[in-house]
Amino acid sequence: MAEPGRFSVHLAKEDFKFAAAHFTLFEDGPAELLHGHNYRVAVDLEGERLDSVGLLVDIASVKRCIRSACARLDERTLVPEHSDRVQLERRAGQVELRFEGRSYVLPADDVLPLPLSNVSMELLARLLWQQIVESLRDTRVDTLRVILHETSGQSCSYRAPVG
Repeated sequence: MAEPGRFSVHLAKEDFKFAAAHFTLFEDGPAELLHGHNYRVAVDLEGERLDSVGLLVDIASVKRCIRSACARLDERTLVPEHSDRVQLERRAGQVELRFEGRSYVLPADDVLPLPLSNVSMELLARLLWQQIVESLRDTRVDTLRVILHETSGQSCSYRAPVG
């Protein structure tokens, strides 16, 4: 008889990473200066049931999805597309970002507008969760946790049911 419990698979491969520039907006008005991080990503896959050969999930397909999500963000300037405080103007192969007196003009290919109100590690962790969860819809994984390491000793995780 099987014992009650849960299985958790932790994935934190060396190549689950991306380098990106960003600035975080703060609630009281200011924002960080534009700067970059070498982000690292890890995931926890949880569930109660295994398949007939004793596996929770096809790990290879999950790893491909994580690598793809990281590649999309790698070597880009990440900007919030849904912020009422940041203006984006696209013109002739460039993007101009404006925020409270600051202006940055960057090559359009370097900029990745994200469907976020801010480029915080909290919202980035949830965005990665949303991208990775699609690969888990028809599996035995019932909970996904994404851990985003922004710098050494500073990380955020987002955990929710796969549903």
